[in-house]
Amino acid sequence: MIPPVYPPKPAPGDRIAVLSPSAGLPELFPRPYELGLGRLREDFGLEPVEYPTTRRMGTTPKERAEDIHAAFADPDIKVIMASIGGDDQITVLPLLDRELIRANPKPFFGMSDNTNLLAFLYTTGIVGFHGATVMTQLGRPVAMDGLTADSLRAALFTPGPYELRPAERWNDVNRDWADPATFEAEPETRPGDGWIWRNPDRVVEGRSWGGCLEILAWLLMADREIAHDPSVYDGGVLFLETSEELPSATEVYRILRNMGERGLLRRFPALLMGRAKTWSFERPNSPEESARYAAEQRAAVERALAEYAPDTLAVFDVDLGHTTPQLVIPYGGTVRVDGPARRITVMY
Repeated sequence: MIPPVYPPKPAPGDRIAVLSPSAGLPELFPRPYELGLGRLREDFGLEPVEYPTTRRMGTTPKERAEDIHAAFADPDIKVIMASIGGDDQITVLPLLDRELIRANPKPFFGMSDNTNLLAFLYTTGIVGFHGATVMTQLGRPVAMDGLTADSLRAALFTPGPYELRPAERWNDVNRDWADPATFEAEPETRPGDGWIWRNPDRVVEGRSWGGCLEILAWLLMADREIAHDPSVYDGGVLFLETSEELPSATEVYRILRNMGERGLLRRFPALLMGRAKTWSFERPNSPEESARYAAEQRAAVERALAEYAPDTLAVFDVDLGHTTPQLVIPYGGTVRVDGPARRITVMY
């Protein structure tokens, strides 16, 4: 693996490429997209630049790869952010020019299906940033969540350590983007219960790797962007989260079991497990059903760790995934997990 390099930070007034490397959902749902663009300009002082596939559904992998290349190659673009995720970004990866991207390192922000591109950047040595897509977090009704905004601002502009903190309130119930009333009131939130610690008797500091668990499973199946020699991940901090597709506890365990059989799980002495997304339009769980789903998922993760990485320091319910707020995690950067002090610090 190539040693990690943090790309240069943008400054207020710089141009930010807004890409749709997965789905061109801004075409279908312009309201949260335009809201997110406005906040990039007004709250963060960046000037969004769109590309041919940014607002188009049904684009080809080749067209999306061309937009990625154009954004990385343009010296006037200082940072890149995904509009949203999707489900087929894995088809774009074989078309990417690794040398072009390696020669033009820039901060890339994305999550969910963008785990594909983040894993690709990891292999080039470029540190990426997991979190804060335009439509989901910047396009939040009424205002961005304060914890999300603070984390994103630090990740964008301030190199150095940033201490994560548990959310006092959080949300994972979505409203219909096609309904204008969705944007007239803030989403309802529920109280947070803090992080849950396992084996918190040590301090682990290492290079982060991971992302959306379902996407990592696809990468493993396609044999892309994951090292054949798992020792390259030795000493790192694994971070994982699950999507709005709400994989069952059995599926979560099986994915982790396969990672364990491949020798991956035991390479990471620390794991940050994202707060589980427990609600979707297809499965509008009640609060009781949501609590049961989250508990079953945590038990599945603990079972896999007990079998394949029993000494791993793990922290559950970190706000780094498909829930709100969403803390930005450097992908391939340094993360410090201090068990005795119950603190998590990332290096932006």
